[in-house]
Amino acid sequence: SLVVAPAPAAHPVPPPPPVPRAPARPAPLPADVVPLPVGLSMPSIGVDEPALIRLGRAADGTMEVPVDYGEAGWFTGGPAPGAPGPAVIAGHVDSKAGPGVFFRLRELKPGDPVDVRLDDGTTARYSVDGVQQYPKNEFPTDTVFGPVPGTALRLITCGGTFDRIAGSYRDNVVVYASPRGDSG
Repeated sequence: SLVVAPAPAAHPVPPPPPVPRAPARPAPLPADVVPLPVGLSMPSIGVDEPALIRLGRAADGTMEVPVDYGEAGWFTGGPAPGAPGPAVIAGHVDSKAGPGVFFRLRELKPGDPVDVRLDDGTTARYSVDGVQQYPKNEFPTDTVFGPVPGTALRLITCGGTFDRIAGSYRDNVVVYASPRGDSG
């Protein structure tokens, strides 16, 4: 039987680290210079999202999660895919109605392609480095959201066992990906 998640509010992703006083990397380019993500493709797990929503921070400081379980969203509090730093895209694993957009995320393997379509017609192309599962109370915030050399992509969903009392999954699944050579 399928274990399903409750309403999105029960799926908090730990807050990104506070913004340092002195930037750890160069300031992002203005939005009109940096192409923004508009779609996501992961053919090895059957994901082809024609649109990405924008995710900010929730009132409690955590990253917002999509309201619609069928949508994936880009965290606007970090870099866009293809820009320096770790871009973050999040989606739900499932709902009471069935599988969510990232239901098969944990099945990604090193080397699998992840493509993020950008609004300037180009594609930020990534290759999966690894998939990790972390207890929510031990989420590696600095590793996921912190500075990295070059560009990187993080994909986040819920995972592990479902805690019926808390109404949420006990873990988060994080996919780490780095650029592949065939971007464009």
